[in-house]
Amino acid sequence: MHSKKLAIVGVATLAALSVPALAYASPDKTVTVTVMGTSDLHGNTLNWDYFTNATFTDSKGNSVGLAKVSTLVNKIRAERGADQTLLFDSGDTIQGTPLAYYYAKVEPVDKTGKLHPMARAMNAIGYDAVTLGNHEFNYGLPLLATWVKQMKAPVLGANAVDAKTGRPAYEPFFIKTVNVKGEKPIRIGVLGLTNPGVAIWDKSNVEGKLRFTDLVESAKKWVPVIRDQGADVVVVTAHAGDNGMSSYGGDLPIENASAMVAEEVPGVDAVLFGHAHNEVAQKFVTNKATGKQVLLTEPSKWGQRLSVIDFQLTKERGKWTVTDKSSTTLNTNTVAEDPKIVALMKEQHDTTVNYVNKVVAQSKVELSAAESPYKDTPILDYIQKVQTETVKKALEGTANAGLPVLSISAPFSRTAIFPAGPVSIRDMAGLYVYDNTLMAVKLNGAQLKDYLEYSARYFNQLAPDAPVNLSALTNANGTPDYNYDQLSGVTYDVDVAKPAGQRIVGLSYLGQPVTAGQEFAIAINNYRQSGGGGFPHVTTAPVIYNAQVEIREALIDYATATGVIDPADFAEANWKLTRDGKPLF
Repeated sequence: MHSKKLAIVGVATLAALSVPALAYASPDKTVTVTVMGTSDLHGNTLNWDYFTNATFTDSKGNSVGLAKVSTLVNKIRAERGADQTLLFDSGDTIQGTPLAYYYAKVEPVDKTGKLHPMARAMNAIGYDAVTLGNHEFNYGLPLLATWVKQMKAPVLGANAVDAKTGRPAYEPFFIKTVNVKGEKPIRIGVLGLTNPGVAIWDKSNVEGKLRFTDLVESAKKWVPVIRDQGADVVVVTAHAGDNGMSSYGGDLPIENASAMVAEEVPGVDAVLFGHAHNEVAQKFVTNKATGKQVLLTEPSKWGQRLSVIDFQLTKERGKWTVTDKSSTTLNTNTVAEDPKIVALMKEQHDTTVNYVNKVVAQSKVELSAAESPYKDTPILDYIQKVQTETVKKALEGTANAGLPVLSISAPFSRTAIFPAGPVSIRDMAGLYVYDNTLMAVKLNGAQLKDYLEYSARYFNQLAPDAPVNLSALTNANGTPDYNYDQLSGVTYDVDVAKPAGQRIVGLSYLGQPVTAGQEFAIAINNYRQSGGGGFPHVTTAPVIYNAQVEIREALIDYATATGVIDPADFAEANWKLTRDGKPLF
């Protein structure tokens, strides 16, 4: 496997991969080098929304895609001098749009030999280094290895190590040489760090093959190596947010450790980070060991922004030293798409558009997910129905065939709609936006109650006489919609007047109260089962079904087989919100 070969490349060999550029020192021997950065591109090459079948638009007027990024990059290169600029990315590149899905699952590039659309676009733009994000592992190591091989830029991940040897499974760092006319060249080192959460989120793809080590400890190991190889500037490209917290529990290293790297690892000049999908134009933290200021920047998501870092270097006693640094973010909605990238992407884009617009069924009525975060909606019941039927069928003839099958799903998108009439693959993909697979675990009644109580933390507590303000009802303590799990196959109320942990009322199966020891089969996605969201019991519960069926594909197959989407066949309002026992709606 290509990535494993990289593990054997010695550090000295890696240094030899340096690429020269050219810069000019001013008379006082001061040079400015510019590092541009993207992150969380998530398969966006063009300014297009495959779910709406139209140019991308949102309430803030953002644009998306590498074609727009390319125009900004060309502009900066023209202004600063291409020989004084570098372009990095901080991960989550090959997953997130139907385009990325198509070339991973429908016509997988590791099977067809075709060039991955993200490799095609990024190679044309001329990235200098790219770091692995957690979503790079969604489609398995063989597809990832193919993309890594197709990329002209090195793909970095110092803390993704071989599970057996502990050696880096991908290149840990890269050094680029910027030549300065009449002066000693400047060497820019970039260390790539991916997210430790991969061990949970893509457990089935990486278990026994890769380990993911702590970002701070990895940086402490590699930054001195990069400095020893003559780097005058060290940039860390980290696929990790900056709040120092984790969405998962257990003993895994911290998920969002970018600012911790800046604070705790000497020798880092700047951190280009991602994962959190936020825009951070410029932020400074003080390194605890050196007292120096370390610059952080994050360029939002999907190619909506380009981070631009300017390093001023001054030659002091024969050595280049960073004497000033600053960063900003540029909005890609200020420029047109680069026609070169648009032309390059046309064939793969058109293929994807044709795929997603294929009609799979006819819906009797329009179904909307807009109210799914606070009401039991038929469109989410459709997911529950398909998951339940798939697991029931799989358990036939097994020791678990007699278990009642319940199903868990969450509101992934408030904008999802099945229109009345023709329903296409893009409608299915808009409802189920993640590449999750279906599993089933065995839980008892007591565990089920715990699980639902944990899920119900999603709601803010509502005072007895307070008006119902929908914007203030949900997402308590920043809990995202995708972490509000709803359960089908049982009936229950969620009393939002009660404090978290005491909200589930009347949990019943077939009209009878669920008992503590009663056993159920629970249809659940792999993200949740492996620990995503930190829900109780499911990571240790017996797995009774795991056929690696993609939930989105199961929805498409079910719709194709039935040909009709009729709420009368699957809609069942089995849960509701209450306040002191009275329905909230």
